[in-house]
Amino acid sequence: MDGRGAPPAPEEVIRITPDDGSKGVGRDERLSVRVSGGRLESVRVVRSQDARETPVPGRITADGRRWEPADGRLAPAAAYTVDAVAVDRHGHRSARHATFTTQVPRERFIGYVTPENRATVGTGMIVSVEFNRRITRRAAVERAVRVTADPAVEIRPHWFGDDRLDFRPEKYWKPGTRVTVRLRFRDVEGAPGVYGLQYRTYSFTVGRSQVSVVDAAEHTMRVHRDGELLATVPITAGAPGTATYNGKMVVTEMLELTRMNGATVGFKKADGKGEYDIPDVPHAMRLTTSGTFLHGNYWAPADVFGRSNVSHGCVGLRDVKGGGSDTPAGWFFDRSLVGDVVEVVRSKDGKVAPDNGLGGWNMSWRAWKAGSAVK
Repeated sequence: MDGRGAPPAPEEVIRITPDDGSKGVGRDERLSVRVSGGRLESVRVVRSQDARETPVPGRITADGRRWEPADGRLAPAAAYTVDAVAVDRHGHRSARHATFTTQVPRERFIGYVTPENRATVGTGMIVSVEFNRRITRRAAVERAVRVTADPAVEIRPHWFGDDRLDFRPEKYWKPGTRVTVRLRFRDVEGAPGVYGLQYRTYSFTVGRSQVSVVDAAEHTMRVHRDGELLATVPITAGAPGTATYNGKMVVTEMLELTRMNGATVGFKKADGKGEYDIPDVPHAMRLTTSGTFLHGNYWAPADVFGRSNVSHGCVGLRDVKGGGSDTPAGWFFDRSLVGDVVEVVRSKDGKVAPDNGLGGWNMSWRAWKAGSAVK
């Protein structure tokens, strides 16, 4: 015997909080490792979520008495493992192994990303993340999204309300740009008690440049490809009283054939039925969330196109029933991409709202940047 007596039990030397075996630990509880005497020699903490193990960064204080995590908050729905080694004042080394699990939140949020992963898009594409729940802690959520481009360009975020976050550069993307969107929402608290679920990476490629300018007064659409005039196409735009929005709009959806019912966008008769109900509109390309399309039109007289505006707000190109590849509508559809820009000028209506579809190009760069929650 050396007179120092038996070494104390490890749990008496090394105190770990939360307690070993704890379940349903709340996010606000503190993770700590400390010693009552002596000093900590090493501490290793690992967090496990969805079969992915991640070391938890932290440091031992200068006096060796405590280990503190770099991030004071625990992650939800996670299992933690703590391994600590300490040396007491008599030189005895002790080791402790402890585990605990954290509370699984009842509410989660996710973000739906536009455009689709691995898509090839037009130069006007805006990255849009729409959330399934209201986001009240917008700065925290914004920090968990990273959008980068190759070649590099400044990309800035803008919030539309509390459920949508868009990203764009100052000017249209350059053709050939590869854009990567990283969502790191897991464990991020988007609203009190509502935590993110995703840890995903998306990417898309920017194709050639195509910007089409619809002149509602002239009844034409000039299609510009890579800065050169490709064609001038006769069109019909919104009639008086239902004029087409002015401004820059982005193609967000392309449908070979779709049904258009006026009742779904507020054009109703006295009996509640739609002012129009066309079951087979060909070559339809959505420009706004509210229902503005650029589409083929087979029901209007041929002499309307290029001469007068007769639609309920859409831009119509001559077509045939079922959609023809050799018609103006078919020609344009076959040469278009989601993300292409269609700009309407000289229409007798106001400018499209920035959040109506991907209308953010109608905002100045200064106004766009002001929409960030991170100051």
